[in-house]
Amino acid sequence: MLVENIRDTTTRKDEVCTIRSKFPNKLPIIVERCIRERRLPLLDKTKFLVPHELTIGQFLCLLRSKIALETSQALYLLISGKNICSMTASMGEVYSQHRDPDGFLYMTYASQDMFG
Repeated sequence: MLVENIRDTTTRKDEVCTIRSKFPNKLPIIVERCIRERRLPLLDKTKFLVPHELTIGQFLCLLRSKIALETSQALYLLISGKNICSMTASMGEVYSQHRDPDGFLYMTYASQDMFG
């Protein structure tokens, strides 16, 4: 492992510790656009603090409100770059199963035309 990667991981771990101590009832989430996504804009902010009981479906609604989508487009969330979770799963459940060793839960978003 590169020294720079170790330093970045340590920095992120420290950031999560600070966040969790200030906001113990919130989960640190990082949401980024999928690398191959060309239609959706980048989010203004990529870091979110969400309550444990918020569902994936509710979080998806929050993201949809931040991204202007056409009615023919869907918004998909990938957890840790590879998993799609149930819309009824709580963020607490997803966080406990898929969080990164640095303490953040990483999600990526993408669109897909529904009618063509």
